[in-house]
Amino acid sequence: MKTSNKLYLIALALVSFTFTSCESEDPVIENDGELITDVTLTFHELDASGNLVGDSFDFTASDAEGIEIGTTPNIETVMLEKGKTYQMTIDVFNSVANEDITEEIKAEGEAHQFYFLGSAFNSSPFLSYQYNDGGSELIGLKGKLTVQQSPGFNNANMQIILRHDLDKSFPGASNPNFEEYVKAGGESDLDITFPVVLK
Repeated sequence: MKTSNKLYLIALALVSFTFTSCESEDPVIENDGELITDVTLTFHELDASGNLVGDSFDFTASDAEGIEIGTTPNIETVMLEKGKTYQMTIDVFNSVANEDITEEIKAEGEAHQFYFLGSAFNSSPFLSYQYNDGGSELIGLKGKLTVQQSPGFNNANMQIILRHDLDKSFPGASNPNFEEYVKAGGESDLDITFPVVLK
């Protein structure tokens, strides 16, 4: 083989190797957050002894692209009765992958926690919330929600935030209405606001 041909092949091999190396070194962007397309809030009235009474009812929010990605989520208005106490459960689902995110949150309870903010809980709140998941982890998939008997107003907003990889030992992080939740670190998998009307 002629020397010029050898040099050409060597140069070609070096160029190919360079492109291959560049491609393999490109950073891979990872997203550890959950894709959530559907959120269901289920309410079941509790009597004075904490027993379930009557039938449960629910309200939903959904966006086919993902609630944190899409621009037009369909959010139902939560209707509650004054003076009542409810068991509230949260179910979250990824319809794109047909995946029940609720079970994943429960399994990774040490890394997830819901916070409940908005005018329904802060300033002059007419709702109060207590974690009631059972076990040692505060998650917020199940809790007790109490409605004031005589609130000063009947309409408010319920902001529900799901934090992922937060420091649960951070001062204040155990408060379900912790407004400075960002200081506990982590990131938000969900941040959605339901309108609330009392009757």
